[in-house]
Amino acid sequence: MTTTTDGSRSPEVDAYLAGQPEKTRRALDQLRALIREAAPGVTELMNYRIPAFALVPGGKRDQQIMIAGYAGHVGFYPSPGVLEAFAGRLADYKFSKGAIQFPLNRPIPAELVLEMVRFRLSQVSGT
Repeated sequence: MTTTTDGSRSPEVDAYLAGQPEKTRRALDQLRALIREAAPGVTELMNYRIPAFALVPGGKRDQQIMIAGYAGHVGFYPSPGVLEAFAGRLADYKFSKGAIQFPLNRPIPAELVLEMVRFRLSQVSGT
């Protein structure tokens, strides 16, 4: 497994995204860019065969945000605590304890994603 520790892009994540249908890939590219904007220097890796972004050096599963592509949506996995904190703003989306589904036929809510990533980063880093 290839990971990056300098904020660079992971070739494995690149390959995962390249293998997605165009509409899915564009949505995943946007999520990736938003995660990297909100948490500069994240470590990119593959975890559970999907792209993951460790928010702190060596961050394990509970310190990562993950994304995945599906036929009609992209999955965003910021952590149960984030989803609980933002539940009031997620009424327009299908979500569960640990995941949000962003439909491919609607724009990704960029500001909401940025806020959720920053919130999770502050939880994980203690800042």
